[in-house]
Amino acid sequence: MHRRFVSLSLAGWLLLCLHCSPAAAQDTQPPQVIEVDTQAPSHPFPHFWEQMFGSGRAILSLRESYRDDLREVKAVTDFDYIRFHAIFHDEVGLYDEDAAGHPVYNFSYIDQIYDGLLQNHVRPFVELSFMPKKLAAANNLHPFWYKQNVAPPKDYARWGALIEAFAQHLVDRYGIDEVSQWYFEVWNEPNIDFWTGDPKEATYYQLYDAAARAIKNVSPRLRVGGPATAQAAWVDRFIRHCAEKNVPVDFVSTHVYGNDTSQDVFGISESIPLDKMICRAVAKVHSQIKSSARPDLPLIWSEFNAVYNNDTNIEDSPFMGPWLGDTIHQCDGLAEIMSYWDFSDVFEEQGVIKKPFYGGFGLMAEGGIPKPIFNAFKLLHHLGDQRIDVASDSMLVTRRADGSLVLAVWNFSRPDDPGRIVNMSIHLKGVAPNRQAEISQVDAQHGSALDAYRAMGSPISPTAQQYAALKKAAELPPARVQTIENGTIALTLPPKSLFLIELR
Repeated sequence: MHRRFVSLSLAGWLLLCLHCSPAAAQDTQPPQVIEVDTQAPSHPFPHFWEQMFGSGRAILSLRESYRDDLREVKAVTDFDYIRFHAIFHDEVGLYDEDAAGHPVYNFSYIDQIYDGLLQNHVRPFVELSFMPKKLAAANNLHPFWYKQNVAPPKDYARWGALIEAFAQHLVDRYGIDEVSQWYFEVWNEPNIDFWTGDPKEATYYQLYDAAARAIKNVSPRLRVGGPATAQAAWVDRFIRHCAEKNVPVDFVSTHVYGNDTSQDVFGISESIPLDKMICRAVAKVHSQIKSSARPDLPLIWSEFNAVYNNDTNIEDSPFMGPWLGDTIHQCDGLAEIMSYWDFSDVFEEQGVIKKPFYGGFGLMAEGGIPKPIFNAFKLLHHLGDQRIDVASDSMLVTRRADGSLVLAVWNFSRPDDPGRIVNMSIHLKGVAPNRQAEISQVDAQHGSALDAYRAMGSPISPTAQQYAALKKAAELPPARVQTIENGTIALTLPPKSLFLIELR
């Protein structure tokens, strides 16, 4: 840390933040005029982007910092499900064998993990992974810091028995009415380095079949699915396999990130930008399901994010607000659930976190600091559940059950583009005179602590005072009230900004 910043007061840090906006913010686009017919027909708009979040591996959920962040995200999104890796990792202690080689199960930490989720009103989306070392056919450790074993089982019947004992224990403890509302997903990304079966796809189907049938042996009411692949892979063949072999499947899951390559996702050489990759991949899989033997299978996108690598200028920055709005706009109607990866930087895939802002995937930075993406989710939670179509790629117009209107508007530019100011006039046809709008925004100066952190000198280990300052900088200011004159709302959108407009 640069020592010249150590003695700055909270007010001093915040004042410095106000002067950290990019020079390109003075560059302004021509005014945009958008017509909105508030009485136009609408279609259902379920909040598919905030029903589930990913998280660091299972054992981390026992930490208070994890649960603190979970409660913060629950409070602003009311999300229903959490998904994490490695419930079968040896650190959880589920599987052992006695001297004669017979399986021994210990559910002590399993119970603490799931009790903690349910006590915080979140249900598990159970990823059945990874292989306990005494059940593994080989010691194939993944490069992640926590070194999970990604080998196939030495005995697929014993793998099935583990799954059945695990599911039966959950039903015995929590009741079938509760556990039937969970999801069971077999493994994680078997098409890449999270699975060392050979050949990958055929051995994954063997793993899936044993697990799915074991789940259904406990109760046909339990929901099981896959293939949980990276890069939107295998889905069409997976469904065909399940249909031809009469293997149970209740949902389809897969993943993609904005910086996955077109070659990996589509088998083409086209350059697809990160703001287009995700929803093109979702549309591909949606189409595969609809043309399959099981066209009514729900699509659960169990991981997505702008990038899969750590990039502070993306993951920790205001870029994520308009990126999220734009992604929701494009993906509407294509998936039942899309699970953002992930909710918290209580996360150790690359090792113990070394500083608060490092491009982690979470909504919450280390130390419980909300990021701009947290505030974006917070604002977009207020959208209605009916969507009105409008001729704009940078706006969502929604209606709530009480008839009130809520709009989201954004100024998107890609990470390497500083962007321009956008002046926008929104003409609202059918709005009574003298209505008022409450307007909130996320951008570099509203709901972002990144400039404040850099103004401090990017300390690796902030002091308690610095953490307090960062949390203050991350707060969304109160919404401002603006009178709608002549049915028009005039806005000035800074680069990489997201606005929420609630009509009162």
